[in-house]
Amino acid sequence: MSYSTYLSVTLAILLVASGADADESAEGTPELGDALKPVLDRIQEVVECFRRGPVSPIATAQFEKELQQVARELGRVATEWTYNHLEPAAEASLPWQVDFEGNSFRRLGKKTSQEVSTLFGVIRVQRLGYRTTPAMGEPVLFPLCQELGLVHSATPALVERVAHYLAEGGATQRQTLERLRRQHGVHWGVKRLRQVTEFVATAMEEYRAEAQAERVLHWLEQAQASSGRNRPVLCVGRDGITLGLQIKGCAIYEVATTGTLSVYDRRRRRLGTVYLAFTPEPGQGTMSKQLTRLLREVLRLWQGPLPRLSYVTDAGDNETTYYKKVLRRLRHPVTGQRLEWFWVVDYYHASERLWTMAEALFGVGQRSWAWARKMQKSLLKPSGVSRVLHSAAALRSRMKLKGKRLVDFRRAYKYLQTRRKHLRYAEYRRWGLPIGSGVTEAACKTVYTQRLKLSGMRWKNAGAQTVLRLRVILLSGVWSDVYERTLRGYNGVQVRAPEKPSSSSPRKAA
Repeated sequence: MSYSTYLSVTLAILLVASGADADESAEGTPELGDALKPVLDRIQEVVECFRRGPVSPIATAQFEKELQQVARELGRVATEWTYNHLEPAAEASLPWQVDFEGNSFRRLGKKTSQEVSTLFGVIRVQRLGYRTTPAMGEPVLFPLCQELGLVHSATPALVERVAHYLAEGGATQRQTLERLRRQHGVHWGVKRLRQVTEFVATAMEEYRAEAQAERVLHWLEQAQASSGRNRPVLCVGRDGITLGLQIKGCAIYEVATTGTLSVYDRRRRRLGTVYLAFTPEPGQGTMSKQLTRLLREVLRLWQGPLPRLSYVTDAGDNETTYYKKVLRRLRHPVTGQRLEWFWVVDYYHASERLWTMAEALFGVGQRSWAWARKMQKSLLKPSGVSRVLHSAAALRSRMKLKGKRLVDFRRAYKYLQTRRKHLRYAEYRRWGLPIGSGVTEAACKTVYTQRLKLSGMRWKNAGAQTVLRLRVILLSGVWSDVYERTLRGYNGVQVRAPEKPSSSSPRKAA
């Protein structure tokens, strides 16, 4: 039975079915006030010690640090007491058997303890286990731990914090483990850290697209209500970035991919962006599939007037293939009508070709700089690409280029010539469309460079994708929403109480 299966078990129906009162578990154990008293006394001691001594910046800093440590201990004691008072103290008060996913689990004779990591430190939880009947090699089922949502003996609050730490820019495994020791009093190893992170990333990925789509819909509503002369714009972008990987002990570099979905209001202001990212893959099929899925979900749910649809990227092979084979053929998921897309070849990539032609024509210097700058301005005017190509062709005929300079010129010239219908920047600006892929270029930096391309980092595909799943959720601004959906997505468990006529008919947990 996997941990994802464990998390679908609920304890509430166990307590209802047994008719037990939670107060019974307090029998023979200290009350909450008694358990907290030593820690509260320590807080008072720290306060009085600070008040009696000379006040100084050093004493103030030390006082707050000590108080923070005692406050964490207060939370740890309260958490441990609470979790240990959820089940009745008497094992016989709990149901003798539970049914779950077609298997029957029978109550064991006594409770055992488990070490659990929490936000406040490590606690010990007493819980009663259930074993399959007959024994089928399944792990012992602990309903209390499943109701608490423990993952590798860690509470949901700490699990979320761990995943968030690893998703942040500049994070490393060593830094994350150190933060756990310093801020939470939890001492983990790399293996456990990876297990928890992989579990959380997989669980959250199931709800990522839904939350991102709702986020985009919120921005579309804002864009629709904005003032200005343009229609709102829904802009798709994608780009690639090299990533160092470890494959069979060898370090290689392959192209990973980033996707973006942005919303612009009527004044061409970007309201927000959601992100996708996937490790290197031939043809980048996963990116194409997930980006299309997200786009279709947004269009399916959007009830307002259709925004202008824009695809802004460079003209790389994968980017071009995605436009020709997917976007250009895409139909509205509700009406079935063919969608009109504006493919904008990034202005800054086009400008790079102008500089290449300028240096091929004039060499490095003032003349090449002046011509390239003039052509950049011309490119933004109506029929700008035609003016640029005519000027470049006329100069080339007079310069009589040879060798490498001729090869460079032809390559840059052909890039603009074959893509001229996607270089109509004056029209795009008039329609309120973005002409630069800066959002997607920046995504490569924020998603990959600031996290996966730190000094000396090499990744295996699975490990890199785990971090990417968490990172795009964080950068898309939907972390809290996705994690809440994840916690709510756990299923119930069927329970049969002992020695009751109705026990033969399992009841569905609430």
